[in-house]
Amino acid sequence: MFGTESSLSMFLNTLTPKFYVALTGTSSLISGLILIFEWWYFRKYGTSFIEQVSVSHLRPLLGGVDNNSSNNSNSSNGDSDSNRQSVSECKVWRNPLNLFRGAEYNRYTWVTGREPLTYYDMNLSAQDHQTFFTCDTDHLRPADAIMQKAWRERNPQARISAAHEALEINEIRSRVEVPLIASSTIWEIKLLPKCATAYILLAEEEATTIAEAEKLFKQALKAGDGCYRRSQQLQHHGSQYEAQHRRDTNVLVYIKRRLAMCARRLGRTREAVKMMRDLMKEFPLLSMFNIHENLLEALLELQAYADVQAVLAKYDDISLPKSATICYTAALLKARAVSDKFSPEAASRRGLSTAEMNAVEAIHRAVEFNPHVPKYLLEMKSLILPPEHILKRGDSEAIAYAFFHLAHWKRVEGALNLLHCTWEGTFRMIPYPLEKGHLFYPYPICTETADRELLPSFHEVSVYPKKELPFFILFTAGLCSFTAMLALLTHQFPELMGVFAKAFLSTLFAPLNFVMEKVESILPSSLWHQLTRI
Repeated sequence: MFGTESSLSMFLNTLTPKFYVALTGTSSLISGLILIFEWWYFRKYGTSFIEQVSVSHLRPLLGGVDNNSSNNSNSSNGDSDSNRQSVSECKVWRNPLNLFRGAEYNRYTWVTGREPLTYYDMNLSAQDHQTFFTCDTDHLRPADAIMQKAWRERNPQARISAAHEALEINEIRSRVEVPLIASSTIWEIKLLPKCATAYILLAEEEATTIAEAEKLFKQALKAGDGCYRRSQQLQHHGSQYEAQHRRDTNVLVYIKRRLAMCARRLGRTREAVKMMRDLMKEFPLLSMFNIHENLLEALLELQAYADVQAVLAKYDDISLPKSATICYTAALLKARAVSDKFSPEAASRRGLSTAEMNAVEAIHRAVEFNPHVPKYLLEMKSLILPPEHILKRGDSEAIAYAFFHLAHWKRVEGALNLLHCTWEGTFRMIPYPLEKGHLFYPYPICTETADRELLPSFHEVSVYPKKELPFFILFTAGLCSFTAMLALLTHQFPELMGVFAKAFLSTLFAPLNFVMEKVESILPSSLWHQLTRI
């Protein structure tokens, strides 16, 4: 025992203050590097690297149960329904108010040098175009075969060149001599239809102004309307004709919708509203384009609030999928009835009236559906150009909504003030939004990842709910600070810190010395002597 104590005291006496400075300095440096890496990993992936490695690799080795397997084995039918709903809510949707690439997105790039669209977003658009604008019989028509390849092309200039080529082929083949009567010298000139999808591509990507895009869409409308009428007559002749008619219907609806959006951009709002209403009456089953959201925005511009309420009565139904446009427009209409006279001081004294309560509940409902929107409407966060695709309940949808609807909220006196006073109260009703919602399903956990793919890198993605810093980041931060302080004190007061260090180490080894004494008292001295020699 005395040999052990003497060797320990000898070891402690040989340690100089330089050793303690080097020890604490090295510990501070290592923990600082770990802290920097952990912070970078958390900012990029939203989780702690040490925690992720512990759960993924160490927990199975220590006999832990895999969360996925336990969840799968214990899931009930209600949980399955909730999971399916979460998956559907994480589906990426086409933005019904998406801008024009050539006339708007590209002009932003020319001015700022920044790319407003991500590769993932543009790739989704290419897939949409192939779904809506192509069919299996395109190879039978040279122009459509060229456009089928053009929609898959990644290079914008190559797509534009292919569209011009498709129009030139039709121009060359447009005058075909056809005999009116067999074995006769009487001939007629048959005009082949123009390629509507080629005009669509040029209007979307080559036109540098909305006026130019509108002219090209009008040419596309002439070509697309003719193709639609011909395929409509032949749609019952076989599956190929039916597929071609479906494609021609998608093309026609897309053209008319974009023409209405051109009219809206150029200030002809009443004309745009009429075009949208006619389109919804002509094709009532094509809800995938969400034309009613375009109509709501145009009606709000006209301040036709009664018409807005009529549209909401049709589409704000429990059986239909919701959107930020639906929820926040409903909240705006109810806020409009009370916002001009609303005062938080007066409301706290007398309580909320029935109309004010309805407005606050509508705001809470909208905020629960998409909690990212208020910061953009209240201009607490800067706006960017909306992407071509959005994630419902995500930051991308909030940007797309606020980009077009901020002016409508500003136009209603007191609406933003009412929103400012009440929107944060939503979070008191849903303290655990990822586990349980109030009026909607729990908030999906996939929004942050999808929004980072949809939104450009220069935009700071809004995250809900706010993630708390992982334990290991806090731990490494504390360890780094503590060891850095020890290194500084040891450098400034080496003798005093040396005394403290020796006292700390002596106290630390005191239990070991106590155990050694007990073992020595129990074991025979000869056996203990042999063990120490070993």
